[in-house]
Amino acid sequence: MPEISAPGHDGDPTSSSLLQAVETDVDDLREALVETSHHLHAHPETAWQEHDSAAFLTARLDEWGFTVERGVAGLPTAFVAEHGTGSRTIGLVAEYDALPGLGHACGHNVIAAAALGAAHALQAVADELDLQVRVIGAPAEEGGGGKIPLLEAGVFDGLELAMMIHPGPADAVLARPRAVAHVDVEYQGMASHAGAYPHLGVNAADAFTVAQVAIGLLRQQLPDTIRVHGIVQEAGTAPNAIPGSARGSWYVRADTLEELDVAFERVRACFEAGATATGCSWELRETSPRYAEFRNDLELAEIFTRLAAAQGRDMDLAEDGPRGMATASTDMGNVSQHVRAIHPYLGIGSLPAVNHQPEFAAAAATPAADRAVRDGAVLLAQTVVEMLAGGADEG
Repeated sequence: MPEISAPGHDGDPTSSSLLQAVETDVDDLREALVETSHHLHAHPETAWQEHDSAAFLTARLDEWGFTVERGVAGLPTAFVAEHGTGSRTIGLVAEYDALPGLGHACGHNVIAAAALGAAHALQAVADELDLQVRVIGAPAEEGGGGKIPLLEAGVFDGLELAMMIHPGPADAVLARPRAVAHVDVEYQGMASHAGAYPHLGVNAADAFTVAQVAIGLLRQQLPDTIRVHGIVQEAGTAPNAIPGSARGSWYVRADTLEELDVAFERVRACFEAGATATGCSWELRETSPRYAEFRNDLELAEIFTRLAAAQGRDMDLAEDGPRGMATASTDMGNVSQHVRAIHPYLGIGSLPAVNHQPEFAAAAATPAADRAVRDGAVLLAQTVVEMLAGGADEG
């Protein structure tokens, strides 16, 4: 990879002054941004239930003079906040949902605070950049896919780019999230006394056992790009009663939506086998639109990488995201299929803890996470400046 110089590398004094201006703005606002991150962290709300989180974030944007629309696309916890009347519109994406039972174990509190910080910094230089800043509050990333109805409602239309940062165990600029389908599966059998009248029962728990054995055997024929995983949430209530119902939730992941289509049908057949073998009736329901694979904009990624180096974060365009995150998924992938986008990871010093562990939730409100809020806000804002300042200077 060719050497990338520091901010202001093109010798443009206007670009350099704007880069410094947005960094100074974020530093002046740092205490409020950390407070925002910690508030969300202390009040975790799961998918579609982020009422306090959305209210807290929109109140702050109101204070700053953004025009805020709540309940966008019929989603009560979604919002869009805008500032400026420029001819060039960019999107900053805020996520703020938590994980059931784990709180902010994926650090969405950091994501939202950084997005707000970048928005405030760009607000201050919007006139110089002929810019309109749009903050998109997207609920239910952890299952539900809030960005997809927002995308369908036109919230991402007219954007030159859409960006967010994500905390992780290490710094990395390129996101590689995969396509994913989320499903709920239910079996209905017949309850009966397990000792006295087992022959009258139809065991719904056994249906899941058969399905999981089938999935386990299928894995040896699946390519490394496929992941199948899930949980059984209910499979009976008493050991002396044959379970009459059982339900679970599962994910199927693949490198692309096309590959997902093929894998999904094979996994579906495993669940059907459970019903066939036990005599249960069954239902499989996708609980959200499918998430697409992520498409990185390499020009934006190169700019972000160079700017990150000036903040002491060593990223390499030749590397994938943090180990394991390449097999994660996000509805930001759907956005990236329509709008130029990046989704860099900023390390929060969590190792050996990684995303979706209780220890990562604890790490998401530490000084290292607070630094990720600050650095994320600076880098998002500076990336916009680098992309747009040249065109603005010509005017």
